[in-house]
Amino acid sequence: MNLSNVQLHNSFQSKNVIKVITGIHNTNIYQIAQIAKAADLAKASYLDVIANTKVVKFLKSFSSLPLCISSIDPIDIYNCISAGADLVEIGNYDTFYNKGVYITSFELVELIKEVKYLVGDIDLCVTIPYYFDLNEQIRLAQLLECLGVNIVQTEGIFTHNIHSLPKQLSVLTNSLSSSLLSTYFISKSVNIPVITSSGISSIFASTAINCGASGIGIGSAIRGRHNIVSMTKYLNEVKHCMFTNRIDLYQVKDYISINNISEQILSL
Repeated sequence: MNLSNVQLHNSFQSKNVIKVITGIHNTNIYQIAQIAKAADLAKASYLDVIANTKVVKFLKSFSSLPLCISSIDPIDIYNCISAGADLVEIGNYDTFYNKGVYITSFELVELIKEVKYLVGDIDLCVTIPYYFDLNEQIRLAQLLECLGVNIVQTEGIFTHNIHSLPKQLSVLTNSLSSSLLSTYFISKSVNIPVITSSGISSIFASTAINCGASGIGIGSAIRGRHNIVSMTKYLNEVKHCMFTNRIDLYQVKDYISINNISEQILSL
């Protein structure tokens, strides 16, 4: 592992990374400021924000946390790095999925090459698409490592109506059936850090670490809170759960049984 940002390098080495996601389409400056302040107070690892130069400059004016911008547009990425962003994430393919478009490994690699040409040796994270089978995900992760990608991230199953599902079902569908499974196998196949995202909450934070993740991405669970105090409290809860309330796979099965959730959900 080799990250140019020393602050992030140390967090990834310790496997205690908490990435706070303000929302890849979120330009609500008031909410972004609240989330950023809570992340600072809770000593999260870094912020992940929309690729918008105004948002980048605003956050860099008061937040001490490293700032990651998420985009699939090379020009937006270049402009945000010029505005002061510290690292780049290629992922959040929701725009594609909404149009029924699924990027191929070849297209993703070409996009990464273009981004690296534009921004040089900036720290780079790439999300592995969930719809590749596990063998393809592993091969892609290994190729990304060879290309100089610093971090890979796993994602959960994309579901249009995920917010209309029961709470337990949405968590299990998004996280356990896809993102955690990918984390487990990819982390054993590469020497770069893996972040688990897509629906991860405090209850499954430690499970992600047990599956080989170096950290987690927290987004919707934070944005659903309406003030800095509750956001900070939740992030501190996540940090606590990552290391003191570890849940192994047997405990997860018990959780499913107690809540009468069919184990077939895990195969979705």
